[in-house]
Amino acid sequence: MTNTRPRYFIGIDNGSQSSKVTVFDARGRAVAEGRAELRPYDTPRPGVVEHPDDDLWTSIGEASRAAMAAFDGDVADIAGVGLCTIRFCRAVLKADGTLAQPVMSWMDDRVGMPYAPTDPEAAYVTTSSGYISHRMTGNFRDTAANYAGMWPLDPRSMRWTDDEAAYAKCGIPRSMLFDLVQPGDLLGPMTEAASAHTGIPAGVPVMATANDKAVEALGCGLRTPDTLLVSLGTYVAGMAVGPRHIAGASGFWTNYASEPHSYLYESGGVRRGMWTVSWYRDLLGAEASGQARQLGLSAEDYLNARAGEVPPGSDGLMTVLDWLAPDEAPFRKGSMLGFDGRHGRFHIYRSILESLAMTIHDTATRMSAELGTEYQEVIVSGGGSRSDLMMQIHADVHGVPARRADAPSAAGLGSAICAAVGVGAYADFDGAVAAMVRPGEIFLPSRAHHRLYQCLEQVHRDVRGHTDALYRRTYDIFG
Repeated sequence: MTNTRPRYFIGIDNGSQSSKVTVFDARGRAVAEGRAELRPYDTPRPGVVEHPDDDLWTSIGEASRAAMAAFDGDVADIAGVGLCTIRFCRAVLKADGTLAQPVMSWMDDRVGMPYAPTDPEAAYVTTSSGYISHRMTGNFRDTAANYAGMWPLDPRSMRWTDDEAAYAKCGIPRSMLFDLVQPGDLLGPMTEAASAHTGIPAGVPVMATANDKAVEALGCGLRTPDTLLVSLGTYVAGMAVGPRHIAGASGFWTNYASEPHSYLYESGGVRRGMWTVSWYRDLLGAEASGQARQLGLSAEDYLNARAGEVPPGSDGLMTVLDWLAPDEAPFRKGSMLGFDGRHGRFHIYRSILESLAMTIHDTATRMSAELGTEYQEVIVSGGGSRSDLMMQIHADVHGVPARRADAPSAAGLGSAICAAVGVGAYADFDGAVAAMVRPGEIFLPSRAHHRLYQCLEQVHRDVRGHTDALYRRTYDIFG
């Protein structure tokens, strides 16, 4: 880097529950941030899950203004903005780029179906990133790396296909699709109108990133095939990177990474993963929060401390995390098995954490076998990675060192890295990651605990084979 003035990069992370905007310096240190919660989804009828009004753009504006208000540097030194939004959403726009209908959530049934026009004014069909890109720049341009799902995209060239049958299958003619760019490419300069909404100076380059999971992986420093990333969010999954688009795999699916023509492999995961952890914390209510206050701790820290006193394996208590049934098995429910007189509330909490780790270890092991790789390290990201107990459980279950992601917003940092590469602050993604991603604390596995979890996992993976038949019967009674 030859410029002697400080340079700052803004990372926008529009997630499933909130929008987070962070200002990073050139070494990846967060210097200012803002956050705005998203409103609850609208569900006017079964299968329809929409973001109300213009909530994505509204929340990004609110979070951006908060971040800029907290920034005490010179706004002239803001060199670029990286934009990351929720994946698997669909936005239908009028010719002027305004919404023809509410943005469809990734949970909306319609995003997995061919586009069916319902508004005569509809002129474009795009992703959430395409819509926000247009709001920020005025251009009809979007990242190619956020088009997983039903789109007429050639996954190897990462360009719109030449196969006319693919457009017919998706129900979207080429004329209704945005132009595509690669991660790190320019979407356009921030417009005056977008500047007034966000507080970010007009003219600042807005750079393309990818989908939210891929950008999170970049911000965690996931660069080599022998490293597994465990993302602890509402959806918990294991991820690895590679250079090939692999179709038809049985143990994982191929997504786009945050670097041009690179790919992110994702194992099967846990729906409502960390949601279940929060559900149990809230279920304990004042009992946990009151004890925590007396000790000067947060409810989470109190639960982690007390669950840390429970032996690995939770004295035989086992949890299977199906708090949200998959589409192919709507009858399935979550289970807690093995209660006896030893067990209390902290056994339940630890058992939930152990189930998350064992489930991802199982699915990631199947993914690694199919990829022909062996993981030497696990990176753990998301709010749950702040827990030392969670980190140690992952190290013990996976049997390899577990490293905590250092960035408070990994997706925000990944977005800033794309911006830094795009404006030429770093020559390539390797250089930017080396400079901007700092290694977090490492937790080493216990061999004895790993052997215990290996035995427990063999039982854990067989539970559904016995409970599915029972839940099919209760589904007829309770739904």
